[in-house]
Amino acid sequence: MHDIDKMSMISDDVMELQKLFYQTHNYLDSEKKDRTLVLGIGNYLMGDEGVGVHAIHTLSKTKLPEYVDIMDGGTGSFDLMPILAQYPLAIFIDATMDSRSPGTIDVIYPKFAKDFPTVLSAHDVGLKDMIDALEFKDELPDIILITVSIKEMNPMSIELTDPIKKSVPKIVDKVLDILDKINRIKKHI
Repeated sequence: MHDIDKMSMISDDVMELQKLFYQTHNYLDSEKKDRTLVLGIGNYLMGDEGVGVHAIHTLSKTKLPEYVDIMDGGTGSFDLMPILAQYPLAIFIDATMDSRSPGTIDVIYPKFAKDFPTVLSAHDVGLKDMIDALEFKDELPDIILITVSIKEMNPMSIELTDPIKKSVPKIVDKVLDILDKINRIKKHI
């Protein structure tokens, strides 16, 4: 398949996901106090750096608990602030360039922007600024951060390297495990 054909196919997938997330689900007008947001962060056109978005695409094909919303957060711009402020809990999935073996997955429980790893990929300067702004406004949800170690960004590539491609099902399993634990806690409250 030619790169142009792949880009067109991916573009169609992205358009469908945007319809799913933005047109059929109004994040700002509905009650979110009992819901959890799973947010994939990354640039889909930068290879491994887009692993968070790839994971969201996979999660969109998975049966999730009814209290869970998923969203492709792109590069984590300030446009996400009013959406994040609606949720008590957000699970972020993002790439990190931390010199560890590509595909290494970590779960972090940051309380403030300063608690985020300093080696998150390039777009995360804006993400950390957004977290600081939400914290300042006292609208910061609890955050669980799932990071995936990558070696490098690959501009204008939608393909994941093998170690990162193999990590996507593990990321999905990690998210499902976290959601299962949350569900068990909710049942006992």
